[in-house]
Amino acid sequence: MATTFAKAAEGTVAEQTHAARIEHVSKSFSGPAGSQLVLDDISLDVAPGEFVTILGASGCGKSTLLNLVAGLDKPTAGTIETAGRPALMFQEHALFPWLTAGKNIELALRLRGVAKADRKPEAERLLELVRLGGAHGKRVHELSGGMRQRVALARALAQDSRLLLMDEPFAALDAITRDVLHGELTRIWAETDVSVLFVTHNVREAVRLAQRVVLLSSRPGRVAKEWTVDIPQPRRIEDADVAELSVEITEHLRGEIRRHGQH
Repeated sequence: MATTFAKAAEGTVAEQTHAARIEHVSKSFSGPAGSQLVLDDISLDVAPGEFVTILGASGCGKSTLLNLVAGLDKPTAGTIETAGRPALMFQEHALFPWLTAGKNIELALRLRGVAKADRKPEAERLLELVRLGGAHGKRVHELSGGMRQRVALARALAQDSRLLLMDEPFAALDAITRDVLHGELTRIWAETDVSVLFVTHNVREAVRLAQRVVLLSSRPGRVAKEWTVDIPQPRRIEDADVAELSVEITEHLRGEIRRHGQH
């Protein structure tokens, strides 16, 4: 009934077999009406270097599951193991407004134990990776929404985690900016070989990004169905193959919503 951060040393079993292992996890919350079951007996592995999206209707427990994997909460039942401590990126950028873009990243580097002399060069490298070279000295209010999310991504990568947890990080952005950041994220994922567990309620976003799409049922959240996405990257959200698979997944999602509405 806990989240375990396995030490991600070279050649460990945890590193070789999975970036995250979720085994028979359930989560209940107590409220005025009594105990409410939000997640029910979920088992899911994320392989090293794999990109997995968690998809489901609002309120199905997607964010709750991500919080459990991050160690922000504990499951009521079951176990979660990760190869090292995950990095977490939210819908809101959560940058400190009194710090520059670079200093926000350097803070994560300091918490990781990076030597002071090495922090600025590493922050600049990470800003280059997210295509924000030269933005080290910019304040948060000087950055667009998309640029802020790029800085938040660079800060998450600064934690040098083998698992990146993303909770609808592009949901608040306009369609064009979101489309650009989809491409940037898949490029960075390919370049860094980090494992990604990405929560969304947007079916096309899930199909565009992931190697595997996991659909959760409506509350209580259970693994309803999985799809392996064999469409080569880079993908476009308007590609025919992406659209075709999205239609299939949407039908299953609608079925889950209808089933939930009948209870």
